[in-house]
Amino acid sequence: MVTSTQPTTQTLYDQDYYLWLRTTINQLRTGQFSAVDLENLLEELETISRSQKRTITNLLIKLFVHLLKLKYWDKERERNQGHWKGEIRTFRIQIKDELKDSPSLKPYILEIFDECYQNARKEASDRSQLPLDIFPVIPIGSLEQILDDWLPIQKNEG
Repeated sequence: MVTSTQPTTQTLYDQDYYLWLRTTINQLRTGQFSAVDLENLLEELETISRSQKRTITNLLIKLFVHLLKLKYWDKERERNQGHWKGEIRTFRIQIKDELKDSPSLKPYILEIFDECYQNARKEASDRSQLPLDIFPVIPIGSLEQILDDWLPIQKNEG
């Protein structure tokens, strides 16, 4: 009786993740579906989905935080507004890139919009050491404004 010295895909998954990925891709491309480590493949796909959602959530919170700082942190605005505006642009680009790759995440942004804003209020308060009630409970802009070139300050303010 001959025993295989080739590791099983389950063992491969635990021992060499990259090799497991390459093997799984090759198995799928060549139609070797019965050889695919389906349990771990499904787990990885679910992880990717959660990761994309987490990325959108984190970017939206960071975007809100910088918009709030720009609007309400008067003491630091003059010194930091260039940096904050740059971060705002970067977060918007990153969110738009995520949505370009996965347009079906747009409804998810609407689901998390208010929650992200509330988290951003707390973070902005922590970072600025301004009282939480300085930052309005209602979001300072619509989703369209938040993702567009809109800024929550007058042109002559900055």
